[in-house]
Amino acid sequence: MGFNCGIVGLPNVGKSTLFNALTATQAAEAANYPFTTVEPNSGRVSVPDPRLWKIADIAKSKSIIQTQLEFEDIAGLVEGASKGEGLGNKFLGHIREVDAILHVVRCFEEDDVAHVAGSVDPIRDVELIETELMLADLESLERRREPLIKKARGQDKEAVADLAMLDRVLAVLHEGKPARTVPIKPDDLSRFRRMQLLSSKPILYVANVEEESAATGNGLSDKLEAFADASDAGTVIISAKIESEISLLDDDDRSEFLETLGLEEPGLARLIRAGYDLLGLITFFTAGPKESRAWTIPAQCRAQDAAGTIHTDFARGFIAAETIAYDDYIAFNGEHGARDAGKMRAEGRDYIVKDGDVILFRFNV
Repeated sequence: MGFNCGIVGLPNVGKSTLFNALTATQAAEAANYPFTTVEPNSGRVSVPDPRLWKIADIAKSKSIIQTQLEFEDIAGLVEGASKGEGLGNKFLGHIREVDAILHVVRCFEEDDVAHVAGSVDPIRDVELIETELMLADLESLERRREPLIKKARGQDKEAVADLAMLDRVLAVLHEGKPARTVPIKPDDLSRFRRMQLLSSKPILYVANVEEESAATGNGLSDKLEAFADASDAGTVIISAKIESEISLLDDDDRSEFLETLGLEEPGLARLIRAGYDLLGLITFFTAGPKESRAWTIPAQCRAQDAAGTIHTDFARGFIAAETIAYDDYIAFNGEHGARDAGKMRAEGRDYIVKDGDVILFRFNV
């Protein structure tokens, strides 16, 4: 499964700096003026998971392959983006293509870095971008409504159902609430997703703080966290400046640097875990002498569908998923020990894969 996050925010909040840190590149030019990023830069990031190394050590694997996530650095939005300000329509189109939004919010004061509004106010900034996304959705739905009404009058059942969904979403948007707050029944989920609404995207707020506040946050990030909690969204506190420095260090220097800052791990690790929660993702593993590998799948994924993430033949010819829970794999020193202890289970195609499962798929094509 692809995991594609768009990094958005106002100009000069640290988006490109964070992107560079995440991808350990300088692919996105970071500069102190708006619209440095015009086309979205994409980067794939390996997911740090200590469990994979423990599994590989037991399996005596020759290689280790981490699962990866994709991030896109999308140019800064400004007020009026829904009406085309600041090349807004183009940027909103980039947001429409991502699975989730990482909204970087400036939570630091620095005279040398100009703020487009002239002052730092994280809640104002968040509401400004949220409003632009909702306005774009309103315009999109209003355009679609009249053609749907005509089809619904002709007794088109799909059009009737689409119109009912559209009107429910419009009512919520007119109340000033994003589309993701609309209660959706499981049977209606695919219909809702087909609407491709910007404000329906899962969102994670990234509070970009100064170096001294990286471990504990500050008053501005506290306000953002309170806002996020009230709107059922998540928050991660990161110093993009620190993350960009960490990305250039080797392992030993990185550990020492983190210790001096009172941090146990880089912000990237916390950001990825929060991203997993945001999209409801989990990890399963495959292990053997050749390689140990991590795979990303959605929670509640069936064993046959998980097999398909490795290769379509695995799903097409699925026989069984020989499964060991991660804790059992470690406790009994791998596949043979777990099998002898009765901890390896032969699961069928409808088994719901658990986070950390170590699986050997049996198939025949």
